[in-house]
Amino acid sequence: MYSQLFRHVLARLDPEQAHHLAFDVIRALPRTALGEYLRRYTAPAPQLRVHTLGLEFESPFGVAAGFDKDGRAIVGLGQLGFGHVEVGTLTAKAQPGNERPRLFRLVADRAVINRMGFNNGGAAAAALRIAQTTSARWRPIVGVNIGKSRVVDVADAIDDYRSSARALAPVADYLVVNVSSPNTPGLRGLQELDKLAPLLTAVREESGTVPLLVKIAPDLSDDEVRRISQLAVDLGLDGIIATNTTILREELGLVSDPALIAAAGAGGLAGPPLAARSLEVLKLVRAVVPADMCVISVGGVETAEDVAERLAAGATLVQGYTAFLYRGPLWAREINRGLARLLPA
Repeated sequence: MYSQLFRHVLARLDPEQAHHLAFDVIRALPRTALGEYLRRYTAPAPQLRVHTLGLEFESPFGVAAGFDKDGRAIVGLGQLGFGHVEVGTLTAKAQPGNERPRLFRLVADRAVINRMGFNNGGAAAAALRIAQTTSARWRPIVGVNIGKSRVVDVADAIDDYRSSARALAPVADYLVVNVSSPNTPGLRGLQELDKLAPLLTAVREESGTVPLLVKIAPDLSDDEVRRISQLAVDLGLDGIIATNTTILREELGLVSDPALIAAAGAGGLAGPPLAARSLEVLKLVRAVVPADMCVISVGGVETAEDVAERLAAGATLVQGYTAFLYRGPLWAREINRGLARLLPA
C-alpha cells in the first residue's frame, strides 16, 4: 500500500514538502488512539534488547539524526518501533539552513542527496521540548546530535559546541559531536586530529556523565578512520557513529540519470550506494576500539538482513533514515520482526 502512495502521491511532491507531511502525521500519533495501537503492533521482541552506554535499548535499530531535527516527534517515532531517536543536528544558534531546494531523491538508487545545512530552531528551544517528553509513555532512548552554528567561525567552534552541550546534555540520554556533515562550510576540517582532540575534550567537560560519541564521515581515508578511532579511545569517549553522508558520486556506481544527479548538485548522498563504504568504516573502527565500546553503524541500511550484517560486523546499534522515505511508516516493524528471526534468542 505504501509503495503505491509513494509512487503516485509522495514522489510527485517536493521531497522536503513530502517529508513535512509525513513528519506531521508521526508527530500527531501520541495524541491519537492510533498511536497506542501502532505501539502494540510495532513493539520489538524482548530478545532484541541491547545494553550499552549504560542504557537499555528496546531494539538495536533507531532513527539517525536528520529526520527529527528539533525533537518534535520523539514519542511518535517510538510508537513506530524505533529503539532510539537521534535528534538533530542542533546548533547553539537557531538557523534556517540552506536555500531550497535542498533535498533531492534518486529513486532509481533508493537514495537521497541533501544539503539542508543544519536547519533547526536552536539548542535551547530543543532542550525544553525534549525535556517535556521525559515522562511520556513509549519514549525511546533519545540521543542528541550537535554541530557548529553556521555564523560561527571555525576558530570559535569549541565555544559554540560547548554552548550546545551545556543546554542539551541535561536532557540527552547520549550526546553526539557531529564534525562530518558536508553541508556546513569548514565543518569536516574539524575531523583533523589537532582540531578534534580539544573540541571533544571541551564537549566532554560540558557533558559530564552523559555518554559522548563522535560521528565521522565515510570519505575519510582508512588511516584517518583508525587515528580518529584511537583518539576516541584515548579521550575516553563512549562511542563512535560511522558514518555520515558522502560527497562522492561517480565512485558509487549510481544508476540514476546523470542529468538528475548533476541537477541535484552538491550535498551529502545517503542510501544503499553508501552501504559498502559504511560497512568498511564500521570494520575499521571496530578493529581499533575495545569490544565494549559502543559503535553505531549508519549508512545504506534498508532491510533486517542489512542490520544483522552490521551487528555481525561489530556494530552495537544500527541507525537508518533514507529507507524510511521509501519503505514507509512500518519500516521499523519490518526490521524488528526480521531481526527476531535472524538473531539468536
